[in-house]
Amino acid sequence: MHSSMTSTSAPAGNPLLTGAVLPTLLRLAAPNVLAMTMAVLVGVAETYYIGRLGTEPLAAMAVVFPFAMLTQMMSSGAMGGGVSSAVSRALGAGKLGRAQESALHAMVIGVLAGVAYSLLLLSIGPTLYRLLGASGGVLERAIGYGTVLFAGAVLVWLYNTLASVLRGTGNMKVPSVTILSTAVLQIILGGGLGLGLGPFPPLGMVGVALGQIIATAAGVGYLAWYLLTGQGRLTLRLSGIALRRELFFDILKVGALACLSPLQSVLATVIFTGLVARLGLLPLAGYGIGQRLEFILIPIAFGIGVAAVPMVGMAIGAGDIARARRVAWTAGGVSALNLGGLGLLVSLAPDPWARLFTADPAVLGYARQYLHWAGPCFAFFGAGLTLYFASQGSGKVLGPVLASTLRLILVGGIGAWLLSMGAPAWQYFALIGATMVVYGVSTAASLWCTPWGPPARR
Repeated sequence: MHSSMTSTSAPAGNPLLTGAVLPTLLRLAAPNVLAMTMAVLVGVAETYYIGRLGTEPLAAMAVVFPFAMLTQMMSSGAMGGGVSSAVSRALGAGKLGRAQESALHAMVIGVLAGVAYSLLLLSIGPTLYRLLGASGGVLERAIGYGTVLFAGAVLVWLYNTLASVLRGTGNMKVPSVTILSTAVLQIILGGGLGLGLGPFPPLGMVGVALGQIIATAAGVGYLAWYLLTGQGRLTLRLSGIALRRELFFDILKVGALACLSPLQSVLATVIFTGLVARLGLLPLAGYGIGQRLEFILIPIAFGIGVAAVPMVGMAIGAGDIARARRVAWTAGGVSALNLGGLGLLVSLAPDPWARLFTADPAVLGYARQYLHWAGPCFAFFGAGLTLYFASQGSGKVLGPVLASTLRLILVGGIGAWLLSMGAPAWQYFALIGATMVVYGVSTAASLWCTPWGPPARR
């Protein structure tokens, strides 16, 4: 009975449903990891550009950076996962029309969420920067940088929504090539406009932000053209489809709940940044260098995790729950292995990374402390993030979200205690490492305990 059901509901010969799990996962993940690595280089380049402007701009970037990452995390890793999940589950069940309808509903969500995010950060951004300890010249620079950056938030949401629709179909190549191309353009424009290289005027931090907005707009244009002209498996239709509450719910039941996880993650970072800021400018600048490497974990884990989303989603749609769970555990293991190696490397040899951004001995000392304590825990954090993404494909993300809640509680509670005790910076950095371990273990435990659906009929 199961074989007849599969033949009528799931696309025949779909390698995401029938291929060996690890080779298929690696084949899908490879272009994502390559693209995300390039996105990481954008972050490195921008931090280098701003570091050339001085310690004060570097500190200003540290207080804006969590909210810039939140834009990416919510639009791509969280709501984007909900989009990919809805599209892949529809395709796994053989419902191409529903997948096309889901794509249009995803666009509506992306536009509305992007506009709301822009309005929110433009209105309360200065207050948030002050809460993180920014004042004087640091605050002034942070406001100027953040105003330009968040004015383009709707473009970031559209960009990641369109990419997520394509990933939901199993197409990793086009989003990855687009990310690579956009990243190269952003590096060129950010350096040119920020430092005044070549024919560009030197606009400082504002120029770096403008580089991101222009490059993202170019990416949106290409992805929209690709989907609207029917180049891929799914054609985006902007007319002839009635908006339905059911389809919004199908995306939001995963995406909206998943958004709580990066929100809590960034809130934990905001709290921690505020605590470190009270230790002084030098610890804050050193933490900003280490923090940039911590956020590199997210794109790398994302590259593996988003490859798992359509594999899990299509298996769920086809009724093969055992395969869906096998994909998730395999993805988590691959991520832990890769990020564990990176963490061990920077823990043992932090200077090659830290010296990219500063030569100040005091700042270097704090950056080394952070990497020594947090680096060995990267494997747990990476595994937890990838399992969070994989769970989106199943439509069951409450457990990973609660794991993020636990991490937030520990950062806030123990961090406040350390502040009251007048603890040195290294103890705060040790806290970050410990909460990474807790997050990874609790996310794995939640996946183990959460049923994903009825057993597949054989």
